[in-house]
Amino acid sequence: MFLPPGVENYLYEPTHHVDIMCTLLGDTAPTAQEWADQGLDKYGVIAVLKETNAGKVAEAAQVEKVSHETATQMLEQLGTIAQVGPSLGSFSVSAAILDGLCGEFSTELTEKTAKLDTDPHFWMPLTLPEASYIRLMSQKGVGEATSKDHYARMKAFADKFQQVNEEKGCSLGLFGAVDVGKDACWWDYGQLKLYSENSLLLLDNENPECKLLRKFLGITEGPRNGVYAPSNISYKHSYAFDCNLATGHVSDSVLSRVTAKEIHADGAIIVNCVAPKITAGKGAILYNLIGDKDIVAPAGKVMVSVSSEDGSSIEIASKMDIDGGKAWKQVVEGNPMSFEEVRNQNMNADISKVDTKRKALYQLFTEKIFR
Repeated sequence: MFLPPGVENYLYEPTHHVDIMCTLLGDTAPTAQEWADQGLDKYGVIAVLKETNAGKVAEAAQVEKVSHETATQMLEQLGTIAQVGPSLGSFSVSAAILDGLCGEFSTELTEKTAKLDTDPHFWMPLTLPEASYIRLMSQKGVGEATSKDHYARMKAFADKFQQVNEEKGCSLGLFGAVDVGKDACWWDYGQLKLYSENSLLLLDNENPECKLLRKFLGITEGPRNGVYAPSNISYKHSYAFDCNLATGHVSDSVLSRVTAKEIHADGAIIVNCVAPKITAGKGAILYNLIGDKDIVAPAGKVMVSVSSEDGSSIEIASKMDIDGGKAWKQVVEGNPMSFEEVRNQNMNADISKVDTKRKALYQLFTEKIFR
C-alpha cells in the first residue's frame, strides 16, 4: 500500500500506455553508494531515461533486484538515466495496450497453457536491451533460447503496436513512471518480515506513519485496553476486528476474524482462525487455521493453512528467521512439501471456490466450538 503525502485527488493525466507507480529518489541518477544505501538491489527498480527530443515524453525501464553496476550496464544502451526509484508494483494500462496484449496472447488465454507475470514477461522485455533481458531471466533459471524467443515476440508486438498508434495520432509513450514522491508512505507486505512489521505498525503510536496507516484503513479508534463485554478477554494495546472470543488475554497483537473459547496472544498476528484454544507468542503469525484442535505457536512461529477447492487443506509452518526466498525449494519445519511445491500444487486453484469452502468451514467450526 502507498499513501502520497498531502494528496486528496488521485486523478492524473496519463502520459504512457503503461504507467507504473514508483517513488523516485532525486533529480539525478543515484551513485553506487546511494544505490546500496537505499537498498535498491532488493527491489524492482524503475529508471526514467533522459529525453533528448523536445516534445517527447520520457520513457522508463524496469530492472529487477540488481546492483548499481549491473543496472548501469543494462540501461546504458537505452540512454542516460535521469532518475531512479523502487517500483511500488501498481500500474495502469490504456485500453489500447490491454486490447493489444489480449490479442497477442489470445492462445495462451484461451488454452490456459502458460503463466506469465507482468514484470519479467511484459515490462522488462518491452523496456530492456535483449542481452540485459536474457541475463536477468537466466538468474531466474530461464534458458537463453526461451528468453530470446520471448523477447523477439514482445519486440515485434511493441513495434507493431507503436506503429498503429502513431498512425492514429496517439501521442502516448509506451512505458512511463508515475512518481508518488520520495516522502510518500508505502508499506510492503511482500516479505514475511515486512508483513509482520507493517501489520504491527498499527500499534506503534510513536511512529507518525501509524496514524496515516490507520486513516488509510479507515480505523478511527486506537488499540483496545481493558475488558470489553460480553467476553472476558483482557486486552492490552491490541486490535481485534470481527472476532468471537470468550476468555483469555491479548497484548500487543493484531487479530482479524478470529474465533476461540480461550486465547492467549502476546505480540502476535492472527487472521481468519478458529480453534477451541489459541496460544501465540511474540512474533508469531497464524493464518487461515480452521478446525477443532488447539493451536500453539511459540515466539516467531508462522503457521498457515493452504486450502484446495474441495475443502481439503494442508498446514505449512515456517519461522520469522527463515528466508522464504532462500528456502523456496527446501522442506522446512517438518512440512509435507517445499514452498515451491505448495505453490505449484495450488497454482491453478479457483480462489473464489476456495474462499466459499473456507467460509463454510469457518462457520461450521465456530458453531461446533460454541455448541
